[in-house]
Amino acid sequence: MEPHEQRWRDSRGTRGPVIDVTVDGRFVDPARPASALTAKVFGVAVLVAVLAGTAAMALLALWLALQLIPIAIGAALVAYGVFRYRLWRAGRSGGLFGGQRNIFRP
Repeated sequence: MEPHEQRWRDSRGTRGPVIDVTVDGRFVDPARPASALTAKVFGVAVLVAVLAGTAAMALLALWLALQLIPIAIGAALVAYGVFRYRLWRAGRSGGLFGGQRNIFRP
């Protein structure tokens, strides 16, 4: 075996990878990038995952909004009932001229 091809051995006695580096620290044979097809497939997979996550968050927000509709309707009905009650009390106490002028003040 030539000196530049020597491999190190770990504590179990197995051989490790060969790292061929020049004196100034650059790799002699840099690792090749993944094939173009692999990169495209990975890009499409990431895009699909992001779109699926966005759709899930949008559906969760829509579900929450739909759950709040009955509460909003109930609050509107209570507010309308209180408003009508205040109008009724204002009319009972003398109407526009003899009763309270501002029905929203106690």
